[in-house]
Amino acid sequence: MTRRLLSVVPTVLGVVFLVCAFLRAIPGDPVEIMLGESAAPADVASMRHALGLDRPLAVELPAFAGRLVRGDLGDSIAFRAPVRSVIAARLPATLLLAVAALLLAVAVALPAGTIAALRPGSLVDRAARLLSLAGVAVPSIVLGPLLMLVFAVTLRWLPISGAGTPAHLVLPAVTLALGMIGVLTRLTRTAMLDALAADHLRTARAKGAPPWRVVLVHALGTALPPVATVVGLQAGALLAGAIVTETIFGWPGVGRLVVQAIGARDYPLVQGCVLTIGLTYVSVNLATDLLLALLDPRLRDAP
Repeated sequence: MTRRLLSVVPTVLGVVFLVCAFLRAIPGDPVEIMLGESAAPADVASMRHALGLDRPLAVELPAFAGRLVRGDLGDSIAFRAPVRSVIAARLPATLLLAVAALLLAVAVALPAGTIAALRPGSLVDRAARLLSLAGVAVPSIVLGPLLMLVFAVTLRWLPISGAGTPAHLVLPAVTLALGMIGVLTRLTRTAMLDALAADHLRTARAKGAPPWRVVLVHALGTALPPVATVVGLQAGALLAGAIVTETIFGWPGVGRLVVQAIGARDYPLVQGCVLTIGLTYVSVNLATDLLLALLDPRLRDAP
């Protein structure tokens, strides 16, 4: 477990390095792009100094890391406020959307995959596989407008965009969750089929264990670690997927903020959003590794 914690350090440093080098990788002069060609030379020089572009990367990187430790992400040009404050105001909405999508995906995929594995080849199994394939194949940029057209425009059951009530959360959460439902359903089915054929389950049946205990305790307990691994990876990917979903539904989260910052050429804010998403992804994967070590004792001493 200590090795896992230590392995996060180079990953975090890599994320910080990439974010710090982000402005230098932009074609042309990012300061002129932000301020325009008609900006005064003094303003250009001041902005270049504020962004650290007048110093070599080897000098700027430690300074950038030091500012991060103090929580200083710079100032947003478009919002005229600290980047930290702008992101902090939007982050709860993104976390709410991601958690809702994650809970929905797990609540649907685990039972669907388990039932499909208990009746392989049946109509239920074929329907679960078909729906899971559709969930993976249809991208959010297509699924979101379709759901909006049916449930918000035609049926008028749900609001079309925005936030503020639980009803506003339904369509974005479903859009974000469907792809994850497809992946987890197929994985749960495969893992349960392998678990149901294991020797220890035949032993449990021979000892007279009730069917519900064989499935829910023995089989599902065996199938859960690989499923939990993918849940952790998908949970981190939800933040990236939220960029499209939040933009479609006007959800006031970090994903939509990234699009707004790019449109406004607010590169300090883009840097802060990318760093936030990257570090959140790393944190989620670390939490998944620690959870797996608790679920499966064999993994606790694994490298």
